[in-house]
Amino acid sequence: MAQSPTNVVDEIGIALSNLADAAGGAFTPTLRLGVTGLSRAGKTIFITALIHNLLTGGRLPGFAPMAEGRFIGARLAEYPDATIPRFAYEQHLEALTGKEPTWPESTRRISQLRITLKYQSARWFSGMRGPSTVNLDIVDYPGEWLLDLPLLSLSFAEWSAQALERARRAHSATEAGPFLALLDSTDPLKEANDVDAEALAAAFTRYLRESRHDGRALSTLPPGRFLLPGDLEGSPALTFAPLPPPHQAVRHTSLYTMLERRYEAYKDVVVKPFFRDHFARLDRQIVLVDMLRALNAGPEAVHDLETALTDVLACFRQGDSNPFLRLIARRIDRILFAATKADHLHHTSHDRLEAILNRLLANASRRARFAGAETRSVALAAVRATREGTIREKGETLDVILGTPMAGESLDGVTYDGKTEIALFPGDLPDDPEGVFEEDHPVELNFLRFLPPQKLERNAEGAYVLPHIRLDRAIDFLIGDWLK
Repeated sequence: MAQSPTNVVDEIGIALSNLADAAGGAFTPTLRLGVTGLSRAGKTIFITALIHNLLTGGRLPGFAPMAEGRFIGARLAEYPDATIPRFAYEQHLEALTGKEPTWPESTRRISQLRITLKYQSARWFSGMRGPSTVNLDIVDYPGEWLLDLPLLSLSFAEWSAQALERARRAHSATEAGPFLALLDSTDPLKEANDVDAEALAAAFTRYLRESRHDGRALSTLPPGRFLLPGDLEGSPALTFAPLPPPHQAVRHTSLYTMLERRYEAYKDVVVKPFFRDHFARLDRQIVLVDMLRALNAGPEAVHDLETALTDVLACFRQGDSNPFLRLIARRIDRILFAATKADHLHHTSHDRLEAILNRLLANASRRARFAGAETRSVALAAVRATREGTIREKGETLDVILGTPMAGESLDGVTYDGKTEIALFPGDLPDDPEGVFEEDHPVELNFLRFLPPQKLERNAEGAYVLPHIRLDRAIDFLIGDWLK
């Protein structure tokens, strides 16, 4: 039977945390923004660009408080929770703006950062009232951790059935073969021992890692901490694997029972604290989605991404923002779905990219709206790595993007050195979003990873200007109403 994500004790802990937040923000209100997305969706880049543009008064014409001249400025503030690592904003910005700009490292642990925003209320813009302030708390964590949230409602038997069904699909034979072979030679009802448990866990972890290579780009393969174990590496809580259902009574000393206990321990000591201490305390959510990677891998990866996003979003606490109930029970009242790397396509394909994202999220966003949350989708690039142009080929004018592919990227037999700018025709997305699910009509994209812009402008104060696509619209949807 499916289990509830939280129990009475969890709910009491969540309520107390929310009360503590309210007490700490008695004079300056605090908005908690969760930045989520599966691996390599661009979470670190998005947060860095968001902070930098707010601190430097970046070019954000779609951000209403700035466009209306009401946004006064922002500053970094000390985060109140001393036990949580600080988001390394300065280091990530240095990676993007150094002598040889590179993309910052992906998120490998949870981190948070507070930025205080000062603005003039639109209701008192005449100057009858002084400026107001709001704290924006940004929560960042590895995308792999998202995969674990659906486990909170699954028993070991239910999770095992799902995991093994995926592993036994024909297209998983290469990656899952060694694990399934080991599983077939192991008796789950034998006496429990650590050697068998460790061997199964190691083989299962290798399968998870290999399934996430670019050629497959699969998403729905929890547990996420198997991919980023951190300090838990080698612990019993990370030493289990799915097992087939037993056909007879299971002894409490069997291997099956051992792995079942470890699965439940994983949920109790890893997943639940993350959900309780962070996820259940969010006000706003942006879900970053690497659509192009899935589209490039084919219909199987697209189906998989749809399942992953639907499962994860079902775990969010969605609903209307009630100022009184918010004191003890926060709800996410706005969710933005963002298809990242829009700069890897010509702008004429952006509407189609958003349409495909809307198709993937149709069921999940419908449930969110029913619960009272406002949703929106956008194709964006938090830091734009390419420009646009046209070329003539065989008497035809083609819309292209211009940028410098990362060293080692290859296409049509050509491997790039990381120094040469090219013009690339990225291909076209289908008019009908259903086409991306069809094996007979695969999407043909010329997909390369590009370096960040190698030469950046500076504003009048000397701060770097990070080019973007629709970052301003994203910021306005996520926080603009709090600055009215």
